[in-house]
Amino acid sequence: MAEAKAVGGGKKKHLKKSKEGKGGMRKLAAIGAALVVVAAIAITFDRAQIQKSCHCSRDARKYTGMVEDCCCDYETVDSLNEGVLHPLLQDLVRTPFFRYFKVKLWCDCPFWPDDGMCKLRDCSVCECPENEFPEPFKRPIQYGLSSDDLKCQEGKPQAAVDRTLDSKAFRGWIEVDNPWTLDDETDNSEMTYVNLQLNPERYTGYSGPSARRIWDAIYSENCPKYPSGEICQEKKVLYKLISGLHSSISIHIAADYLLDEARNLWGRNLELMYDRVLRYPDRVRNLYFTFMFVLRAVTKAANYLEQAEYNTGNLEEDLKAQSLMRQLLYNPKLQAACPLPFDEAKLWQGQSGPELKLEIQKNFRNISGLMDCVGCEKCRLWGKLQILGLGTALKILFSVDSKNHPNKPLQLQRNEVIALVNLLHRLSESVKLVNEIGPSVEKTMEEFTSEPSMQEISLLERARLAVGKIRMILPL
Repeated sequence: MAEAKAVGGGKKKHLKKSKEGKGGMRKLAAIGAALVVVAAIAITFDRAQIQKSCHCSRDARKYTGMVEDCCCDYETVDSLNEGVLHPLLQDLVRTPFFRYFKVKLWCDCPFWPDDGMCKLRDCSVCECPENEFPEPFKRPIQYGLSSDDLKCQEGKPQAAVDRTLDSKAFRGWIEVDNPWTLDDETDNSEMTYVNLQLNPERYTGYSGPSARRIWDAIYSENCPKYPSGEICQEKKVLYKLISGLHSSISIHIAADYLLDEARNLWGRNLELMYDRVLRYPDRVRNLYFTFMFVLRAVTKAANYLEQAEYNTGNLEEDLKAQSLMRQLLYNPKLQAACPLPFDEAKLWQGQSGPELKLEIQKNFRNISGLMDCVGCEKCRLWGKLQILGLGTALKILFSVDSKNHPNKPLQLQRNEVIALVNLLHRLSESVKLVNEIGPSVEKTMEEFTSEPSMQEISLLERARLAVGKIRMILPL
């Protein structure tokens, strides 16, 4: 009997194992089916994404047709900039003549003298003895940073200007003030030379109320945004020039950004570039407009710039600068594809033209004065340079009339030419970045921030239900 019970018990255990095996098979089958559903949904979702991606790639070129108020289209500008302008300008700004810029770095803000960020006579990077000037090029000088210097730059050492120079000095050239800018460029006693190659335009940490105050004053008091159809062409041009310059500055800050201060890691902040410029089509269009405007000024001054003296004492480099300048001014591809980037003759027409010019000239002088209120040395350096460059472009296009006043020839000082060419290079660099990485950045950011479509929501919901079934089948 004991043997029989044992046998009978064995049968029961066998039946229980058989049932457990069949239950396990059912679980595995259910899991397999659910996984098939999830895989199918994933494939369908991926196909939907691919279709969306293909649709985006077909519409990748966002800016087509003529650049507004200019005489060239976007495709031509991008092609010329990539193949001709940017390579020439890249080499040109590295030559000794265009490497050094004369600038008044300390701040004497004419608009809000009580601003704590602007007491730069007591908080200047360069506390230089007077006997070291006015011949700063006679010997290389390196100035360190004190604790007060860092405080002045909001604690950011990258915001300070590197004043290292070589022994090459400039000679020649006339000195005459620019009617479009506030700085007295002939006041050499308060100015110093800076090597631009050692002080690239990049992120400095300068932000917050002080920075916003500058741009707010520029836009609200000197070139407010125009309502469509409710502003004269000349004021519209001023707004677009400042907006385009603002876009270019923002692009360079984002393109050379301090990603990790602890490791001193620099790179591109694509999210910042998108948030400040690429997501706003009008800002990109204004960048192209400003580029064409400055390019027109350079080509209009071709006779003067070709004959100018690019003398730094380094014969080989000076000949190179002169050769590169001629290649830029008389490039056959540029002359064939875009001979007139901007037509300035259509402005200042009518009886009110002279008065309007004086009004806008005053506005731009105020903007140049605001550069003295910038609370960051490197930002002030590049702000002053680019505003002087833009003021030089305005001077070339609107302050000299060789047809009606042939006895009043164009006169530029060395610093104006240096600023003009460096500004054109900065704009060229920005246009190149927008053309090369703009579409991919926009696509990535728009996909990241966009809400899923109804089809995608349906697919995701089915996937969620499938995962829920798996959880019901599996033991906890």
